[in-house]
Amino acid sequence: MFGDEINDLAVDVLEACRRRSLMLVTAESCTGGLIAGALTAVPGSSDVVDRGYVTYSYEAKTQMLGVPRSMIDEHGAVSEEVARAMVAGALVLGPDRVAVAVTGVAGPGSDSQEKPAGLVHLAAGHGSIVHHHAARYGDVGREAVRSFTVRDALRLIQSLLADDNIQATT
Repeated sequence: MFGDEINDLAVDVLEACRRRSLMLVTAESCTGGLIAGALTAVPGSSDVVDRGYVTYSYEAKTQMLGVPRSMIDEHGAVSEEVARAMVAGALVLGPDRVAVAVTGVAGPGSDSQEKPAGLVHLAAGHGSIVHHHAARYGDVGREAVRSFTVRDALRLIQSLLADDNIQATT
């Protein structure tokens, strides 16, 4: 369903979480649940994947993840600040969690020159450690932007988990 590269990344992420006794939470906007879908496409993922939030609207980001509306108004939903806040909201479940969040403009087109189609902010975190990446895929089509985002979100989790000190603290 997702292709070999994304499947292999999902398997690697799940195994890395297992080794560290971490549960995984996704907070997704522009991907609409595809990251959680890629992870749960792997047999046996239920021992690692805790939950996924699809927070497409401003209200969902605020209500489900605690992203301050004032932050969205000031920086826009597609921003580093909001991606980091989405991760923070997903991590309130406990110290044995790792979270990934994505928010972006999948396209086609955009109503903002400042935030063009293909701009995606990705963040992954555990405890107080958060990695951020701003991707600029270009106006390559909605499906491509979403697929690239899933791939890069899984890579970002890999990068975060490459730190040997990251593990469950419960």
